[in-house]
Amino acid sequence: MTARTPRASRPGNPKRLAALAAGAFLLAGFIGLGVWQLERLTWKEALIARVDARVHAPPIAPPGPSDWPKATAAADEYRHVSLGGAYLNDRETLVQAVTEAGPGFWVMTPLRADAGYTVLINRGFVPQDHPAQAERRAGLIEGHTTVTGLVRISEPHGGFLRANDPAGDHWYSRDVAAIARARGLTNAAPYFIDADATPNAGGWPLGGMTVINFPNSHLVYALTWFVMAAMTGAGLVWPVLQRARNRRRADASSNAVHDAHE
Repeated sequence: MTARTPRASRPGNPKRLAALAAGAFLLAGFIGLGVWQLERLTWKEALIARVDARVHAPPIAPPGPSDWPKATAAADEYRHVSLGGAYLNDRETLVQAVTEAGPGFWVMTPLRADAGYTVLINRGFVPQDHPAQAERRAGLIEGHTTVTGLVRISEPHGGFLRANDPAGDHWYSRDVAAIARARGLTNAAPYFIDADATPNAGGWPLGGMTVINFPNSHLVYALTWFVMAAMTGAGLVWPVLQRARNRRRADASSNAVHDAHE
């Protein structure tokens, strides 16, 4: 009986090793991206829950001057607040807006609060054919009033918004500091307040138009990355399994030939 000679092991194919390394890198990357999207999902759900709780909470006083240095979007945006004071209607600012009601302007009116500071109030939306105060005189509020709404953080111009033109009185973002300088406001809060939907005489401005929308597609993104990881893993494993299957077949065939010659 003749002894069988084992096959010599072949050195690894450099191209194959490079492909395996690249595949392993992609697999790790896809898994990492999927985990990151799950973390983002947890963060986004917490944000939505926090904002929802703020919006529907009973109104409280907005941050006062001592709290302004700590005022941030994470800590204060969308807080439901209420404060009393008097509008400075002669220092109103119109900021261009596009809303579900069409193009027009946000009416930003300073309110001299009872507490002694000034805060910009976004009283609401007016269409393009009602920008002048003379065309919505009934909606101006004189004397003491109480405003209820949501705290919003200043919108410095830049990014997707056009640059404001204070000299030409053209405004495209609700930049509180810039509007305060242009209107000569002192002791102005670093935020503004979106007035609620309480109707104004004459119908304008139209309040209560704050858009609260946080797109949440992180679960879809996570599943996409995990599917990509699964496909990459399958692409790495399948050639190995196929080579092992072919090797077993070759060994079985070789054994059969060898046995037939014994």
